[in-house]
Amino acid sequence: MPSESGHRLYVKGRHLSYQRSRHVTHSGTSLIKIEGVDNTDAANFYLGKKIAYVYRGQKEIRGSKIRVIWGKVTRPHGTFSSRAPAYQGSPLMWCPGNSGVVRAKFTSPLPTKSFGASVRVMLYPSSI
Repeated sequence: MPSESGHRLYVKGRHLSYQRSRHVTHSGTSLIKIEGVDNTDAANFYLGKKIAYVYRGQKEIRGSKIRVIWGKVTRPHGTFSSRAPAYQGSPLMWCPGNSGVVRAKFTSPLPTKSFGASVRVMLYPSSI
């Protein structure tokens, strides 16, 4: 039975930035840091999951000021795997990984005011 607070339907994440190169910013794809995810393998679990950016608008529409922009996790951001061997010459034994950041596409690009804002990474659709 669920507790009084109920089952958890989402994990918190942060909108870091848009995907970008040195000179070009691609606002159609956002970078999301998911809490508790620190490598590519853990980030792979969230592929295909829905993301919601919930915010408040000024005018009331259909009885509510709360609005949502929906998106979907498309792939992990970064190219290294957490299983890559550590560099032998380094005194810190640095092991490359992508810090659990994922790329996400939204129905409309997230506004720039949402940089650093919280997003909800839904635990559905589930692949287990």
